[in-house]
Amino acid sequence: MAKGKTDQLRRKDGVWDPLRSSRSDLKRAERIPGTPQSLSPAYRLAFADSEFLCREELRPVRLQLELLKVEMMLTEYGIRSTVVMFGGARIPAPGQPAWAAKNDGQKANLEAASVFYDEARKFARLCSEWSAGYDYKEYVVVTGGGPGVMEAGNRGADDVGAPSIGLNIVLPHEQAPNPYVTPELSFNFHYFAIRKMHFLMRAKAVTVFPGGFGTLDELFETITLMQTGRMAKVPLILFGEQFWRRVVDFDALAEFGTIAPEDVELISFVNTADEACAIIKRFYEKENGAS
Repeated sequence: MAKGKTDQLRRKDGVWDPLRSSRSDLKRAERIPGTPQSLSPAYRLAFADSEFLCREELRPVRLQLELLKVEMMLTEYGIRSTVVMFGGARIPAPGQPAWAAKNDGQKANLEAASVFYDEARKFARLCSEWSAGYDYKEYVVVTGGGPGVMEAGNRGADDVGAPSIGLNIVLPHEQAPNPYVTPELSFNFHYFAIRKMHFLMRAKAVTVFPGGFGTLDELFETITLMQTGRMAKVPLILFGEQFWRRVVDFDALAEFGTIAPEDVELISFVNTADEACAIIKRFYEKENGAS
């Protein structure tokens, strides 16, 4: 039977909807002749008026939109779980100069840290090969979408033809997504809080490589949520034990009493991708029967 005009009244999900769509009215509004009235900002459709949407009073709506857009697109893509990779943007690839170094000491440290770029790339590759067994719906690599460790993560997935997610954020200095993020999964944020929610909402494991304030913020957000029971305990793996032991004295916090001794056990330290993958696999074999 040929499709009738009434078939056009069904949405993509098959639901009958006789009301005119906002998309069609947007196109119609664009064709209205230009007059003093129609050219006035007041006449714009509210949902198509970027100046209106950026008003201070609309902040709750913008927060909701940032939460919804990414959630809806990841759901449509079929992604059910992720492996999170946090880490410094300033760590260069092996053989590349430390572009962010401000002195010779920083240059030497950052270029020596390029070993973590290699391990991040390998880790993402191993996760993505594992993800292939789930049709790339589980254990999908997600990074902050930028350079350094983030680039290494998306690059490792790209090495084996796997999709990966990039959650970029608008910063004072220009930051374009790295070229290895899957374009359909390349997102941009204004709100740090919503971005951090999306990092953790599907996380089956969280890995943290050496980094700066942003990386520390992400680490402590994650460990606080697990410590307080607001998030299920998942593998939280820190790459580079020597770096982390020097930067944060977790044992001193426990000794002083500001955290419980068992809180330190929320963290695992590794130096290689193979060690990290082994921790994740053991965790889910033990907890969920190799889910």
